[in-house]
Amino acid sequence: MTILDQLAAHARERVARAKERAPLGAVRRAAEALERGDFPFERALSGPGISFICECKRASPSKELIAPDFPYLEIARDYAAAGADALSVLTEPKWFLGSDRYLAEIARAVPLPCLRKDFTVDPYMIYEAKVLGASAVLLICSLLEEGELREMLALADALGLSALVEAHDEAEVETALRAGSRVVGVNNRNLRDFSVDTDLSRRLRCLIPREVLFVSESGVRSAGDVALLREIGADAVLIGEALMRAPDRRAMLAGLRGGV
Repeated sequence: MTILDQLAAHARERVARAKERAPLGAVRRAAEALERGDFPFERALSGPGISFICECKRASPSKELIAPDFPYLEIARDYAAAGADALSVLTEPKWFLGSDRYLAEIARAVPLPCLRKDFTVDPYMIYEAKVLGASAVLLICSLLEEGELREMLALADALGLSALVEAHDEAEVETALRAGSRVVGVNNRNLRDFSVDTDLSRRLRCLIPREVLFVSESGVRSAGDVALLREIGADAVLIGEALMRAPDRRAMLAGLRGGV
């Protein structure tokens, strides 16, 4: 099994346990009782220039522990103060050491739209995201059949959640577009072997219509990287490790923003 297969399998186990604690019907009713909203994540990515999605991430399978000290509220507030447009919050607990609690607390404390960064394998996780306060969910093409992707996009839309649909190659971009994705992300990191190809966003950009928001994920480390993505018409960049390892997150983000 690849690490992506393991992440998906563990996500299914987590959903099964969560359903024992809080049945689907109860979580669905709680999500549907909330205000639908007007898709603030998409609005944040639609402004002029490149938008910055800044990630709160404690660890990853490829880099292991990134932030031994993880004051997640302070990190999120630093990002907001430095001009982030949206936040990405890891909730996957085993390999990324994430937590639903991080998302819920950040969403309440910081006035920026939050992406629930997790490995969505069941509609239950979309209802959970809404209840936790997320404005968007991550849907990974390589984990979902096209029919499943369509169903999850429709559910997210009904709840007022945006979906960042992640692709890794031409076929997955085409699947994302056929399914009706409004936000497509190209992950420059291959989640099967962790190799990083920072040119992948450039190669796949031409497949994505301009009316679809395009996000480049992973491998963005400098203002020069941001400038190159601006040249190809990226609407947003998602940056995690570079910011999490920076001794001064505000200064790092300010420097990255200087590249646009």
